[in-house]
Amino acid sequence: MTSQDASKKFPRLQMAFRGTPIPTEPGQSVGAALVAAGILGWRSTRKGGRPRGLFCGIGVCFDCLITIDGVPDQRACLIPAADGMRLADDAHDEEDDDVRPA
Repeated sequence: MTSQDASKKFPRLQMAFRGTPIPTEPGQSVGAALVAAGILGWRSTRKGGRPRGLFCGIGVCFDCLITIDGVPDQRACLIPAADGMRLADDAHDEEDDDVRPA
């Protein structure tokens, strides 16, 4: 199979996180796509501001919560990546990428 055949059979998808394009593969979770793109933390703890991201990978720990297409508190490890998804963390607004006022 050539790379052209593979790209037709398995099209690359793309999401956006804080306005940055994130390439994804079909069947990949949102969390896996973020980690594959080198993004290891996308939210922080309320106390102490420690970074959080993908931890258990099976939906138990809730460390990977993220806003997907305006819907908050989605577990990134359980949501399949889809083309055109817009992702935002708990400190950024997905519309204009500004930090939300306290």
